[in-house]
Amino acid sequence: MNYETQFVGDSAVAIDADDRRAGRKRLLLIGGGVAVVLVAVAAWISMRGGDAPAAAPAAQVPVVTVTSPGQSVVSRTVTATGSLGARVDMPVGVVGEGGMVARVLVQPGDWVRAGQVLAVIERSVQVEQVRSLAAQVEVARADAKLAQAQLDRAKALVGRGFISAADIDQRTATRDAANARVSVAIAQLAEQRARTGRLDIRAPASGLVLTRAVEPGQIVGSGSGVLFRMAKDGEMELLAQVAEGDLPTLRVGNSATVIPVGGKDQYAGRVWQVSPVVDPQTRQGIARIAVPYHAAIRPGGFAAVTITSGSGSAPLLPESAVQSDPKGSYVYVVNGKNMVERRDVTVGQVSDAGVAVTGGIAGTEKIVTSAGAFLTPGQKVKPELLKAR
Repeated sequence: MNYETQFVGDSAVAIDADDRRAGRKRLLLIGGGVAVVLVAVAAWISMRGGDAPAAAPAAQVPVVTVTSPGQSVVSRTVTATGSLGARVDMPVGVVGEGGMVARVLVQPGDWVRAGQVLAVIERSVQVEQVRSLAAQVEVARADAKLAQAQLDRAKALVGRGFISAADIDQRTATRDAANARVSVAIAQLAEQRARTGRLDIRAPASGLVLTRAVEPGQIVGSGSGVLFRMAKDGEMELLAQVAEGDLPTLRVGNSATVIPVGGKDQYAGRVWQVSPVVDPQTRQGIARIAVPYHAAIRPGGFAAVTITSGSGSAPLLPESAVQSDPKGSYVYVVNGKNMVERRDVTVGQVSDAGVAVTGGIAGTEKIVTSAGAFLTPGQKVKPELLKAR
C-alpha cells in the first residue's frame, strides 16, 4: 500500500508541472500577438500623422481684403526746391555827384514809398550855389524889366519923330536879349537845384528795404556801388529747380504751395514765368513762383514747393496696396478664380488721400489692399471687399 500511494503522488506532481509549462507558452504567444498588433497600430497612426501637416495648408485659404478703387479725380503736381528772392530786386546807389553822407533815414525791413529819401548827402556848397543862381535870376529879370520900359517909352516917341525906327529895333533887341538872359538864369538855377536834389538817395519805387551798405560820414560817389537793395512792392519769388521732364506740364498761372525750410507754414503762390531753357549740366529748368510778402519769406533762403499742374482721373489706392521690388511698382489682383496675380503699375502723385496709379490697372479689378508681402502669384485666397468708411 505504501509503494502504490507514493507512485500515484509522484505522477500527479509531474502532471501539474506540465500544465504550468503549457500555460506559460500560451501567455507568451498571446503577448507576442498583442505586441505585433500594437506595433501595427502605432505604424498606421504615425503614417496618418505624417500626412496631416502636409495636407493642412492646402485646406487653409487665407482671407485678404480687396478694393475696387474705380476712377478718382486727382491733381497732377510737381515738387521742386529752390531759393527765395525778391521778384524785382532793385539796387539803389548814388545818382548825383556824391559827397559825405549826412544822415541815413531807413533800416532793412522798412517799407518806403516811391521817391522817399533813404540817405542825405552833405550839401552846404550846393546850397550856396543855388542862392547865387537865384540872385542872378533876379538880376536878369531886373534888366529885362528895364529893357521893356525903355522900349515902351521909345515907341511912345517914335510917332513924334524923336526916335527913329532903327532905335526901336535896337531897343527891341535889347529887351529880347534881357528876357533870354532871364530864361538862361532860371535854367541854370533849376539845373543846380536838380543837382542838389540828386544828392539825396531816393527810393526808385515803393517797396521793402532789404539791405543797407552806407553809414553817416561815409564818402560816396558814382563808383561806390549799391548802397541799398529793395524788393519792389515787397513781392517775393521762389526760383524752383524743376526737372526737365516736368517743365512741359507747367503753365503760367499754375497755383503753388511754398514751404520755407525750417518751418511748417505754407504760403500760396503762382507760377509767373517758366524757363525757356534747360541747364545742360543739371537737366533742370527754372520756374519762377511769385509769393506775397510775409516775414517768414526771406530772400536768400531755401524752400520747397508743390506746383499743381492740372488734374485727371486715375485709380486711387492705399499706400499699403502698392508694393515695389527691383523690377518696379506692382499690385496684387485677385482674378475670377480667386487666385493672386501680379500686376505691374505706374505710380503717380502720392498724397494723404492715397497713391494715384496712372498705368497698369483700370480701377475695376479687385486689388489686395494689405498683406501683399505675404502672398505669392498663383496662390488661392478668399477675397473680402474693403468697406467704405
